Amino acid sequence: MNKTLMWITFALMAAITSAVVVTLSKAGIRHVNSSLAFAIQAVLILVVSWGVVAWQGNLTEVATIEKKVWVYLVLAGIITCVSSLLSFYALSLADASRVSPLERLSLVFAIVFAVIFLKEKVDWMVIAGATLMAIGAVLIAIGGQSSE
Repeated sequence: MNKTLMWITFALMAAITSAVVVTLSKAGIRHVNSSLAFAIQAVLILVVSWGVVAWQGNLTEVATIEKKVWVYLVLAGIITCVSSLLSFYALSLADASRVSPLERLSLVFAIVFAVIFLKEKVDWMVIAGATLMAIGAVLIAIGGQSSE
């Protein structure tokens, strides 16, 4: 399988699993505080992720990570926790079908941040696609009636 097909396949699998996570999380927080639900998932994330690192034989690489990289990873980890807590709370207040598209505006923000901070180049198709994504997310989030 060539590299392009691989990254597309893995990205689509990530999208599908993310959708499953939203659905299961919404079902799980119906009778549990959203912060508690996230804490339970976070423990499992910790166990599984370190298990994968150990299974792959990469535990020794921890000692070789540069200080600057640690800063980036720790900050990203903290922000991931905040993002997940906010997402879980939003899911506790509204339908997953309305929360998730608005939360997925992160894709648009990621493009903007990649251009600003990582100096990535984008063409008109990326800009048009991001614009359409943003419009679609907002339309879904504000349209229809919530069942809650």
